[in-house]
Amino acid sequence: MKIGVFTPVFGTLKLPEMLAKVRALKHVEAIELGTGGWPGSDHLELDALLDNKTRAAEYRKVIADAGLTISALSCHANPLHPVAATAKAADALYRKTVRLAEQLEVPVVVTFSGCPGDSDASTHPNWITQPWPPEFLEVLEWQWDVKTIPYWREAAHFAGEHGVKVALEAHPAFIVYNVDTALRLRQAVGANLGVNFDPSHFFWQGVDVPTAIRALGDSIFHVHAKDVALDRQNVAVNGVIDTKTYQRMAERSWLFRSVGWGHDELEWKRIVSALRLAGYDYVMSIEHEDALASVDEGLRAAVDILSRVVLMEPPVKAWWT
Repeated sequence: MKIGVFTPVFGTLKLPEMLAKVRALKHVEAIELGTGGWPGSDHLELDALLDNKTRAAEYRKVIADAGLTISALSCHANPLHPVAATAKAADALYRKTVRLAEQLEVPVVVTFSGCPGDSDASTHPNWITQPWPPEFLEVLEWQWDVKTIPYWREAAHFAGEHGVKVALEAHPAFIVYNVDTALRLRQAVGANLGVNFDPSHFFWQGVDVPTAIRALGDSIFHVHAKDVALDRQNVAVNGVIDTKTYQRMAERSWLFRSVGWGHDELEWKRIVSALRLAGYDYVMSIEHEDALASVDEGLRAAVDILSRVVLMEPPVKAWWT
């Protein structure tokens, strides 16, 4: 298993400066690059590289010369958005990203499942979290059967034709947000669609992360390393569903934190052990979204813990086997 960094955290830097920053983080061997959507594309010009063998080869050489590999291309957007133009733009971004991943020899594209509205007349997505009143369940079934499954059946097939796997980041506010919804869509669509496993989105929902990893098994194609800290007092008052803006940090039930600042090293050892048992041997890509820590401070803390946890390789053959 390797340690990587999702590079939008260095969004104010040009490509050479970003690569120098990453290389300065000892033990980091891979980068995950955004191509557009959320949070955008700062270190990769999608249209300039796509179908341009010369520029693509030059770009790959720059990354390789820095001693790094590309773990995934990410295009977080909503291809199921009820506004047709928004959905079309997200779908176009996804397809360009898949094609570029093939051309750059990147095996995984990370994105969101998306979320439809409650009808063809909607103008905003509608994330259903309750089966009652009855119309909620009717909407949810329509979202799955009419919008989500047909779209992803074709979109996952498209990626497979290009030799690329699709890793959906299970995220609240979208159709796929937990183990059950991820496996439901994978079963309906096929094995080329899997998960970008981000523990932070599971922690605040009350999920035991190692158990979720075990349930997902070989559907995990890529992993984000990001933590969450729950404010026990605020949770005791309001629970974990919290729509307050992230600027109201002291009032929220939970906040995104750097690895180790929400859950201790033992918990991250449980996570890495569960990933190994599930057969995952790829990259843990650090995603820094910690408003209480500077970029340098947060990344150093994450690398510090992950280097002790991830890089402790098990023996090739134990004496007791």
